[in-house]
Amino acid sequence: MPRTLAILAFILGLLVLWYTPSPTLAADNYVETVKIDGAIDALSARHLARSIDQASTNGAQMLIILLDTPGGLLDSTRDMVEAILSARLPVAVYVSPPGAQAASAGTFITAAANFAVMAPGTNIGAASPVGPGGEDIPETLARKVNQDVSAFIRSIADKRHRNAQALEETVTRALSYSASEAVDMNVVDFLAADISDLLAKVDGQTAETAAGEAVLSTREADVREIKRTPLNNFLGVLANPNLAFALFVIGGIALMVEVISPGFVGPGVVGVIALALAFLGFGNLPVNWVMVGLLLFSMVLFYLETVQPGVTVFGIGGVVCLVLGAFLLFGGLFSTPDIPEPSLRVSPWIIGVFSAIAAASLLGFMRLARSEGGSSSGHVSASEAAIVGEWGVAASDLAPSGKVWVDDEEWTATTEATGVIREGEDVRVLGVYGEILKVERIYTEQELEGSE
Repeated sequence: MPRTLAILAFILGLLVLWYTPSPTLAADNYVETVKIDGAIDALSARHLARSIDQASTNGAQMLIILLDTPGGLLDSTRDMVEAILSARLPVAVYVSPPGAQAASAGTFITAAANFAVMAPGTNIGAASPVGPGGEDIPETLARKVNQDVSAFIRSIADKRHRNAQALEETVTRALSYSASEAVDMNVVDFLAADISDLLAKVDGQTAETAAGEAVLSTREADVREIKRTPLNNFLGVLANPNLAFALFVIGGIALMVEVISPGFVGPGVVGVIALALAFLGFGNLPVNWVMVGLLLFSMVLFYLETVQPGVTVFGIGGVVCLVLGAFLLFGGLFSTPDIPEPSLRVSPWIIGVFSAIAAASLLGFMRLARSEGGSSSGHVSASEAAIVGEWGVAASDLAPSGKVWVDDEEWTATTEATGVIREGEDVRVLGVYGEILKVERIYTEQELEGSE
């Protein structure tokens, strides 16, 4: 275990170094750009917040968000809107390139900018709530859901002096506007063919920021890009429902092997790293933590099955909890999102494959340790039966599994005792299950204390 923790600490240290952004050289006249494409989630929200802080710290005149999104999570959208409204430098959202969209969550983000700009051939809107499968929701429920979201987009419109009614109708009526329609209706400020065109059009304009008013001089400004850090890209890979679930199952099985057969460093290291990566993935997904608890409980049930060999309620319960927890891991099956959100689910194929792997691993151990096991014929051999009742010595702690010396041989052993059998204590063999002995402590702790 100390070696496992040391390896894990080393990996985390590398990740911290990996995350640290490179310093940007200061300049008298430049703007920063940051690309936000794909679904809006916790990672994109953190990336935007870091970009705003970095651009402000480095003295950039303005941050331009290059936006192309089909929508995303409302909580992450609120975080991004808050970051934009509280920025200490002007922020422009540029929906580009041609063919891009600022749909659903992207509508809120665009409206929150000091300068909302669209490239020709783009569109914005369609922020109306839908059911978990994309279907329309009942009218009464729709009105209830719409109230909060409508108030949210109205408050953004009032803050930036935009057409509140037109923006609200993207929620209440699921309207979508082309780039030219959005300009005509004061949903966005203007069209720009490219970034140079955008910089020329905002040159000389005044923007209200958290640090006060800022007058822009951007016509000849240099343009720099803030890229995602390697760590952000790495977390983006982990933030995949299928991968996060697979890492969780692999880590749980590996740790169980380490607990059942202590002394093997490999399974413990693999288990700790896999579980750490799984929880990193969970932390960047809208995970249902109750279901994560159910998955952990399934591992507890699998462990109890190894303590009481045989396919019993523990093993069956573990498989049921694993499957149920995986299906409901990211919630949303019985609730309606406030805006159209991406559907995050663990693939049924992945659930089936890894549940089968977990069950097969458990059955493999049961076959080795079941009471009838031992030889290929299903009976304990004569030489093995001869050691039943023999005394031995614990070669390691049994909690409940470990190593013992019996008849001048080292065996893997397990015990049903609730307490730990310490290394050096005398044990008696109760049964032989394949290559595993079932043992008990010969003397109780009270008897040992009395003899002293």
